[in-house]
Amino acid sequence: MTLYSNPGKGIVFWEHDVSSARIFDTTLRDGEQSPGTSFSHDDKIRIADKLDEMGVHVIEAGFPINSDEEFQAVEEIADRCSTDVCGLARVNEADLDAAMDAEVDLVHTFVSSSEIQIEKSLDSSREEVLELTRDAVEHVKDHGFDCMFSPMDATRTEFSYLADIVQEAADAGADIVNIPDTVGVIRPTAMHRLISALKDEVDVPYDVHTHDDFGLAAANALAGLEAGAVQCQVSVNGIGERAGNAALEEVVMSLESIYDVDTGIDTTEIYDLSKTVERLSGIPLPQNKPIVGSNAFSHESGIHAAGVIEDSSTFEPGIMTPEMVGHERRLVMGKHTGRHSVRETLEEAGYSPTDDDVAEITKRVKSMGGKGKRVSDNDVHAIAESVMSSVPASEKTVDMKEVNVSTGNDRTPMASVKVDVDGEEKVDAGVGVGPVDAAMTAVRSIMGEDYDVEITDFHIDAISGGSDAVANVYVGVESDGYEANANASSEDITVASVEALVDAVNHVVRKKARGDDGPKTKETTGP
Repeated sequence: MTLYSNPGKGIVFWEHDVSSARIFDTTLRDGEQSPGTSFSHDDKIRIADKLDEMGVHVIEAGFPINSDEEFQAVEEIADRCSTDVCGLARVNEADLDAAMDAEVDLVHTFVSSSEIQIEKSLDSSREEVLELTRDAVEHVKDHGFDCMFSPMDATRTEFSYLADIVQEAADAGADIVNIPDTVGVIRPTAMHRLISALKDEVDVPYDVHTHDDFGLAAANALAGLEAGAVQCQVSVNGIGERAGNAALEEVVMSLESIYDVDTGIDTTEIYDLSKTVERLSGIPLPQNKPIVGSNAFSHESGIHAAGVIEDSSTFEPGIMTPEMVGHERRLVMGKHTGRHSVRETLEEAGYSPTDDDVAEITKRVKSMGGKGKRVSDNDVHAIAESVMSSVPASEKTVDMKEVNVSTGNDRTPMASVKVDVDGEEKVDAGVGVGPVDAAMTAVRSIMGEDYDVEITDFHIDAISGGSDAVANVYVGVESDGYEANANASSEDITVASVEALVDAVNHVVRKKARGDDGPKTKETTGP
């Protein structure tokens, strides 16, 4: 292999001799063996149809001997799909005949090859396993079907014996031999050496089946292909026994984007397929799942978001975009958010914030994120509406500085409020039926010294769910016959209430100072 630079993308890769690769999907067989997962007949048909439409090369539809329902599903999939359909079978005639009766294109038969499985699981011998291998493959070939053979637990099998069993299968007519890392213990470099060594010993097409017990399934599958295997087995979202299998989305997109291999698969359907399998399998995707997770193309860090807004390849692979897999890019709000992503998010939603607006909104978003709050787009929009409808700082008569509340089962709710009125700091306290009422009473008390302000309207809307939901508070006020209203948003309802009241007071004061059209002329302050 050689090192080369791709000038078009400015990225350096190790170049490997993988010119083509077939994708064998086992979602409906090994994937369904995930603990707690059971696909209905309709589920299997739906997933198989999607895999077929996308152009997967082989669909392992199930284990026909397992039940009448399983047989019927495999049979229907084999009948309706244009791609090759495979049925699994142990090395006995009943299993093999069931697969062939289902009219599959490929019979996949297997037998244990490792010493521990031959002794503890099969209660057999190496000689008998060789005989079972030969008889099973010959039985399938005698009936005119293509045959794949798997020496189960191959990666824990003594190499000399593994070569013997592969040779036995090849001599009996196996069309392809699968090398399974059944318990997920091989390393990528070792997988490469194993496939290379087997190719030197036995001239037959090879396939690899890898498990993810140590998180190496996709890497091992790719290593097998690099060593000369022509096919690898995957499952959607990597579901399967224990920690699962090599994930279809990871292997396919690695081949397409890193290895520059045209798999022939319609990758734009990957995300939709992933979400379908997630829903039908009942196995939720981690947010950080490569390719298909909700965070796969999401950015919160200000530096990252700013770069991606300018050119997505700054902080994404570049050779793979969300559009390539049917996903979408997101700018996520939180404690690491920067002004670029706040502005981009707001402008996409139709807002036209000033630089000062963006600075204040960003400050509030970062504050919420720093408290552990997951900030949604709705939260950002609510904050924006609050900030953008407020009186500019330079024109404020009243400016809120601090709110403190005290409440409990055996005490009357009390609140103290500190505000600046015409540049003079004022502090007062109030009591009420709750902390919000107490805080509003304190503000009215302070205003009463200089302004006659009455609250005429007050209501609260929860913007997002959960106990830490952002609240949007609307307050209407009247003073000397002039009316105004304002809104404010915060995860702290008391703070939002005081901010909205103070801002409404500022609007009234401005209106009175301007000498607007007289009493009862209501100022609209919404976006």
